Amino acid sequence: MPRTEVLVDDLDHPEGVAWDPDSGVLWAGGEAGQLYRVDLDRRTWSEEARMPGFVLGLAVDGRGRLAVCCGEALCLYDGAVTTLRDGFTQPNYAAFAPDGTLYFSDSGHWARGDGLVYRLGVDGTLDVFSDRLPHFPNGCAVSPDGRYLLMVESYTPALSRIDLATGELEEVIRLPGTVPDGVALTAEGGIVVSCYRPDRILHLDGDGAVETIAEDPQGTLLSAPTNVVFVGADRDRLVSANLGRWHLTLIASGLHGVPLHHPETWAADAHG
Repeated sequence: MPRTEVLVDDLDHPEGVAWDPDSGVLWAGGEAGQLYRVDLDRRTWSEEARMPGFVLGLAVDGRGRLAVCCGEALCLYDGAVTTLRDGFTQPNYAAFAPDGTLYFSDSGHWARGDGLVYRLGVDGTLDVFSDRLPHFPNGCAVSPDGRYLLMVESYTPALSRIDLATGELEEVIRLPGTVPDGVALTAEGGIVVSCYRPDRILHLDGDGAVETIAEDPQGTLLSAPTNVVFVGADRDRLVSANLGRWHLTLIASGLHGVPLHHPETWAADAHG
């Protein structure tokens, strides 16, 4: 197994994590709405803001601003907190496409099959992009070529992809015995999936083979790992949030992440 260690501790049940490559800042969220700024090298953190509810997912744009899924709202953080849209059931995770479109899951209620995938256009137009992943849609990522949205359904449990041009849905893999939560894409053509249950992080390689890259049967170093993100100048380290405890975990997985989409312009510029 790769070397796995605590990065920072004493957070409030972190779930969302995001990396800003321009500033070298790692962002994370807490249960009471805390927005944490994490210094990767010094292994320190500070609370930057309070969001209106549990911070479940974060995405960073090309200007260091954050799209934040929290409580029942989708918010902007750019030094101040602004609610972009509200009235959702459980907005969970967000990912930018190259053109600035923001896709995000609204997980709905557990076991009720009422989850939705939303699309927020650059002009601020919001619509339901898909209702075909209803079983607690959760972590997501847009492929490097901007063609696909990869998303897990935690309840099913499965990893699927949607063609962003046609809306065509394809199930990539079922993951029986797990509750998949987060997704990160690798430069090697694979997909990392973090599992809320069991305390495990999986890697699906380009040929479809699945291996466990981190696991903790005791649930201490990894404890209900939710979202994962590759960090560092070379994106060669993996950070996992741990909803079941109070820390972020740093994993030397031997994998490299793909550059995420960080558009300069998105719906934040059309707000107001």
